[in-house]
Amino acid sequence: MHVSSLTALSPLDGRYAGKIAPLRPIFSEFGLIHARVIIEVRWLQMLARHPDIHGVSGFSDSAEKALDAIIEDFDEKDATRVKSIEINTNHDVKAVEYFLREKISGNAELAAVSGFLHFACTSEDINNLAYALMLKRARDEIMIPCVDELIDKIIEGAHAMAGASMLSRTHGQHASPTTMGKEWANIAYRLKRQREQILAVPMMGKANGAVGNYNAHFISYPDVDWQTTTKHFVESLGLTWNPYTTQIEPHDFIAELGDAFSRINNVFMDFCRDIWGYISIGYFRQIAIPGEVGSSTMPHKINPIDFENAEGNLGLANTTFTHLAAKLPISRWQRDLSDSTVLRSLGTAFGHSLLAWKSTQRGMGKLELNEKELKKDLDNAWEVLSEAVQTVMRRYGLPNPYEQMKELTRGKGIDEKSLRTFVQGLDIPADAKQQLMALTPASYTGNAEEQAQNI
Repeated sequence: MHVSSLTALSPLDGRYAGKIAPLRPIFSEFGLIHARVIIEVRWLQMLARHPDIHGVSGFSDSAEKALDAIIEDFDEKDATRVKSIEINTNHDVKAVEYFLREKISGNAELAAVSGFLHFACTSEDINNLAYALMLKRARDEIMIPCVDELIDKIIEGAHAMAGASMLSRTHGQHASPTTMGKEWANIAYRLKRQREQILAVPMMGKANGAVGNYNAHFISYPDVDWQTTTKHFVESLGLTWNPYTTQIEPHDFIAELGDAFSRINNVFMDFCRDIWGYISIGYFRQIAIPGEVGSSTMPHKINPIDFENAEGNLGLANTTFTHLAAKLPISRWQRDLSDSTVLRSLGTAFGHSLLAWKSTQRGMGKLELNEKELKKDLDNAWEVLSEAVQTVMRRYGLPNPYEQMKELTRGKGIDEKSLRTFVQGLDIPADAKQQLMALTPASYTGNAEEQAQNI
């Protein structure tokens, strides 16, 4: 069967292919091969620039440009050639080395030093740096901008709904009022904090040979300070050098990154479930999109499918991130290959996350606050002012204030008239009594509006 968006095994490459397209050049097989090419070429260029590595001298400008062009012009035809070489080598990294030998064969200056391609490197020197580059690019160029856009939208909502009083629900029961804007501000603050956690994860890399001791490096060039040299090389790629490894960079940072993405996904999950609930009780209407169908049999329905889709994909993303975090830092002795196949699923975790975030944003764009429903709920919940009354009673030393309000309201509610009759009979100062008499569920929101405006 021909592979297409209709026949793809994964919905990320099928039904949802267009929505996660920005990740495809990074996490696809093409993306991995391209990243490996980048590392191999940059390593060769570094060797040529090093004053103490004899046998490969500094390249001319034209040779440097030729090498840069291999990276910049790398396309699917090149990647296909690498894969065809791999059929014979049965080794994906060695195939990249042989591909590069072909690419420079027509340049006499470069062909003369082709033996320095992959010099002193083990495959993992290339792979670990390639994956680190891929992760850094995905995080910085795609994921963080998407998060920032969502945070901005949520902050915009927090400001717009800062004064929209609503009934809170703790344990699903009526509770002290808040504002819709304050609840959105809570989410924005949490997302901003987790965003910083994601950015704080260092993208680690190493280039220290077969088991991390520079064995081949020192046997060929014993007078070179290889630790300093590889540190500078790794840092020149925009990565953080890891000085202690076995054959593999231990992937701890990938586990940390996955955990950080799981946490921000959990915040999005919390937001999606809350919004789903608010839609269910009528606090939000969903704007009808012409042509859309909510149910195949019930014409009236506008289902909160964007938030439901987001929730499902957040779960899939976090399941993958969890396995990555649990598996990748563990390797038998100096190296086993169980990490290799798992690393190829990084794009799956990022893809489901991006898909979920876009669904969340799409769902937010369909929301319309139903202030009439918010007001109706508040007007039917005067019992939530029992907290205010009993707290003021405490201040002025009245006996058993909590117990009095519990007897008056618990499990049976209270209406405006009954509450004000009770307040009228309290032995408290006139200004305190007037403050309580003027209080309504809609006005009993503390500094919720201010908090929402300040986010």
